[in-house]
Amino acid sequence: MVNLGDPPVVAQVVRNGFVESAHRGIIVVTRADGSVSYAKGDYSSDILPRSSLKPIQALAMVRCGLDVPPDQLAVACASHSGEPMHLQTVLDLLHGAGLEESDLRNTPDLPLMDAQRNEWIAAGRAPSSLAQNCSGKHAAMLATSVLNDWRRDTYLNRGHAAQQAVIETVRSLGARVSWTSIDGCGAPALAVSLVGLARMFGTMAAATGGAEKEVADAIRSHPELVGGTGRDVTDLIRGVPGMIAKDGAEGVYAAGLPDGRGIAIKIADGGIRARPVVMGAVLRRLWLGDAKLRTRMMDAPVYGRGQVVGAVIPIDI
Repeated sequence: MVNLGDPPVVAQVVRNGFVESAHRGIIVVTRADGSVSYAKGDYSSDILPRSSLKPIQALAMVRCGLDVPPDQLAVACASHSGEPMHLQTVLDLLHGAGLEESDLRNTPDLPLMDAQRNEWIAAGRAPSSLAQNCSGKHAAMLATSVLNDWRRDTYLNRGHAAQQAVIETVRSLGARVSWTSIDGCGAPALAVSLVGLARMFGTMAAATGGAEKEVADAIRSHPELVGGTGRDVTDLIRGVPGMIAKDGAEGVYAAGLPDGRGIAIKIADGGIRARPVVMGAVLRRLWLGDAKLRTRMMDAPVYGRGQVVGAVIPIDI
């Protein structure tokens, strides 16, 4: 099955002036009315947004009655780093619904980022569902299940009311679910078009009321919980006024602006090193954020014997 077609080169790895590798990908920027203002590649291609879909999944839970503080709603949108602030907020979300860590059904894992993972291992701790970066999303699905008296042990099944609510929310935002598979955490992974993902983020970011605004405001008020210390997604949310954003596995990035514009990126080979570089180039093209943020997003050095000898650079964006 071919979904991405033949995407163009969007970034190159250059070492001492020599092009060592290339990353192909698709980029789309949508206007508030959903029309396309900029694109590279076939933006109608269906992709698995992976964790970039988490704000939509959180929105579905809020529409089903989930009512939690903004910090807990932000961690429901997160691929968190596994820092203490993340783990405690997930526990707060669980405990507020009368749940425990043992109720989580996501895949046990070590914390996502190196520093937290190394500390976890040094402490002799085993992989756990709490430490896994999707635990906030799962806690929100469980809490929503408690609220609606849905079965908790089957909340990951595609036919469960919580997952059907996610599918319905995607459709209500104008996107089409073309495929359902299983994400790394065990939840259903829904396929939508790249342009559909951009439009959904633009719609949420521009919301002036309702559940959409509640989720968007939670992301804006707690970017450190959506990503973590030193994470580019956290810097991006902080650095562009009113923006919401979410990174996803396999080279996906999505963002929305308060004027209704949406941005979505898919790196075809699934690698993440080109993802912030390409997003930084899109920010520069749209003149979003300040120069420091754009530089931070595009700062992807290549090393030789500990010295910078090149960089991952965007191509024709």
